[in-house]
Amino acid sequence: MTDETRGRVKVETGQKRVRVYLRGQLVADTIRPVLVWEGPHYPTYYLPVADLHAKLEPNGRTKHSPSRGDATEYDVVVDGVTAPGAALRHHDSPIPELDELVRLDWNSMDEWFEEDEPVYVHPRDPYTRVDILASSRHVRVEIDGVTVADSRSPRILFETGLPARYYLPPTDVRMDLLSPTTTHTSCPYKGTAEYWTVRIADKDYPDIVWGYRTPLPESQKIAGLACFYNEKVDIFVDGELQPRPHTPFS
Repeated sequence: MTDETRGRVKVETGQKRVRVYLRGQLVADTIRPVLVWEGPHYPTYYLPVADLHAKLEPNGRTKHSPSRGDATEYDVVVDGVTAPGAALRHHDSPIPELDELVRLDWNSMDEWFEEDEPVYVHPRDPYTRVDILASSRHVRVEIDGVTVADSRSPRILFETGLPARYYLPPTDVRMDLLSPTTTHTSCPYKGTAEYWTVRIADKDYPDIVWGYRTPLPESQKIAGLACFYNEKVDIFVDGELQPRPHTPFS
């Protein structure tokens, strides 16, 4: 495994087989994926051009990155299906490891697989860990002074770089105050979440509660539980009010 850092950009060769599909057609299949941290939060896959099964057709556009240099934009074409502007190549990057790689736009593709398992949203970060632990700590949640959850059997989820999350049994939550919404989000470690709005008196707190009915296998311990944004509610743990963390969700 190689590991190179150029300024703020970290480049690391991965060991997983990665396959990418568009409309059921194989776009790429490699055992030499490269993880590139374009930003601080999670990596992006860059794949060897030699492992592409699709054609790259230049569309005349370029994109500039202060750290990675100018990139040529391509349409991805496979068996008559075209994904416009779905690929970038850095032909003369200040990061030479990128020269023979292609960056496929994640959302322009239909399916991504790591080995034989689908992966969602973005590649799993090898330096991010998710631990879900059963606990007997007393967790109480308040919104505007109203207790909306009170549990002595939380599952606490510890994820690298994020505050601890308290997942609570629905029987310990004031479900009469919750209304389901149409919001859904996805996580490469946990799966797809659904959301609820809390209504207290005449005030709504939109999408302040979420849960995973059918999480990914590694996160099964939180199946069917409810979690409140620490950033937006008052959480007491063993009687002590927890500080509200500052995160991108604040």
